[in-house]
Amino acid sequence: MADRVSHAPLLGLLFGTEAAFGLFSDQARLQGMLDFEAALARAEARLGVIPANAAPAIVDKCRAELFDLDALARAAAGAGNLAIPMVKQLTELVARADQDAARFVHWGATSQDAIDTGLLLQLRHFLDLADGDLARLSDALARLTEAHGQTPMVGRTWMQHALPITFALKTAGWLDAIERHRRRFAELRPRLLVVQFGGAAGTLAALGPRGLDVAEALARELDLGHPAMPWHGQRDRMAEVAALLGLVLGTLGKMARDLSLLMQTDVGEAFEPAAAGRGGSSTMPHKRNPVAAAAVLAAATRAPGLVATMLSAMVQEHERGLGGWHAEWETLPELCRLMAGALHQMAETMAGLELDPVRMRANLDATNGLIMAEAVTIALGSALGRLAAHELVEQACREAARSKRHLRDVLAAHETVGKHLSVQDLDRLFQPLHYVGQAGRFVARVLGARVVAGPRDK
Repeated sequence: MADRVSHAPLLGLLFGTEAAFGLFSDQARLQGMLDFEAALARAEARLGVIPANAAPAIVDKCRAELFDLDALARAAAGAGNLAIPMVKQLTELVARADQDAARFVHWGATSQDAIDTGLLLQLRHFLDLADGDLARLSDALARLTEAHGQTPMVGRTWMQHALPITFALKTAGWLDAIERHRRRFAELRPRLLVVQFGGAAGTLAALGPRGLDVAEALARELDLGHPAMPWHGQRDRMAEVAALLGLVLGTLGKMARDLSLLMQTDVGEAFEPAAAGRGGSSTMPHKRNPVAAAAVLAAATRAPGLVATMLSAMVQEHERGLGGWHAEWETLPELCRLMAGALHQMAETMAGLELDPVRMRANLDATNGLIMAEAVTIALGSALGRLAAHELVEQACREAARSKRHLRDVLAAHETVGKHLSVQDLDRLFQPLHYVGQAGRFVARVLGARVVAGPRDK
C-alpha cells in the first residue's frame, strides 16, 4: 500500500488545498500553542518576571516535532482541552534539560490563552494565503472584464431571457463583490489579530502588578495587537472571521452557480478550463462536467451551518465558556479549509475560463428578437405613451411567437409602428449592444475602484 504524505484526506483537495490543510494540521495547531509558550517565556524573562536563563530552556523545547501527538490526543479527551497535556509534556521536556526552568513553563497563563493565541497565529498565516488567492481571482476577473466590454450576451432574470448585457457586466459584478471581500479582510486584521492573555479568570492576578507589562511584551513578541482586555468569553472576533468566510463562500457559490448554468449543453456560453481527466464521466465519454463549480457549490452549501455554529458559540457563560468555546475548535478550521479550497478552485477556473461569443450571440437571437421588445417599447413610448406602447409590442411579440417570425419583421409591418419608427430605427433597436444601458460605465467604475495591489500594500 502506498504511503500518503499529504496533510489532506482523500477528498481534501476537492474541497480544500494542501496549504490550508497544512496550516490547520494537528502539528500546526500544536506549534501555534507552543509559539505562544515560547513568546511568553521570552517576554517574562525580559521583564524579570521569570529568571532570564529559564527562557532559552523553555523556548528550545517549544517545537512540535518533540511531542507525542497520540499521547496528547488521548490526554486531551480526559483533560477537556489540548493545552493541559501540552503544558505537561512541555514541562517534562524542559525538566530533562533544566529542572529550574521547568518551574516557569506557562507562568501566569491559562489554557485558553495558549489555545486562542495559537489559533490566531494560524489564522494570520491563513489570511495571508487568502489574500494571495483573492488577489489572483481579482486579477483574472479584471482581465475578463477588460476584454469583454463589447461581448453581448443574454441577461437572465428568473432563469429566463430578460435583456442584453455584456459578459463584462457579469464578470464586473463578480469582481466588485471580490473587491469588497478584499477590503473586509484588510479591515478585519487589526480587530482579529490581538493576543489573548488573561490568566485564569481574565485578571492576570497570578502576575501581580506586572500583568499588563507581560501582556504588552507578549503581544510584541508575537507581532499581535494588544487589546483593551482579555476576551475569553467575548467571541465576536472569531464569529466575525467566520461570518466573513461565509460571505466569501456565498460569493464564490454565486459565481459557481452562474458558471454551471452557462456550461449547460443548451446554453454553452462559458466553460471551465479543459484538461486531461477533468470533468469527464465514468460512463458517458461526451460529458464535460463543471467539476470546479460543483466543489465550490458544495462548500457554499456547507458554510451556513458552520457559520451558524460559530454564532451560536458566542453565547458563553460568565468569564470562561463551557462548550461554546470548544465548539469553535474544529468548526473554524473547517470553514477556513472550505473557503481556501473554493477560492483556489475559482481563481484557477477564472484564469483559464473558456468563452464562446458566437454561442452567446446565437442565444441572443434564439427568440427571434423578443429580447429586444423593451427597447422598442421605450422608443415608441414617447409618442404613444408607455402603456399603449407596451400593449402594442406585447401583441406583436405574441404574433411573432405564433407565426415564428422575427419580431422586427412583425413590427415593420405594423402601421402604427411605421408612423414613428423607420426601418433604420428598427435595425438600430434590434442591435443588442445598443441596449445595454450603463453597462460600460458600471464596468469602468468597478475597474477604476479596484485595488491592484493587495489591501495590505495600500
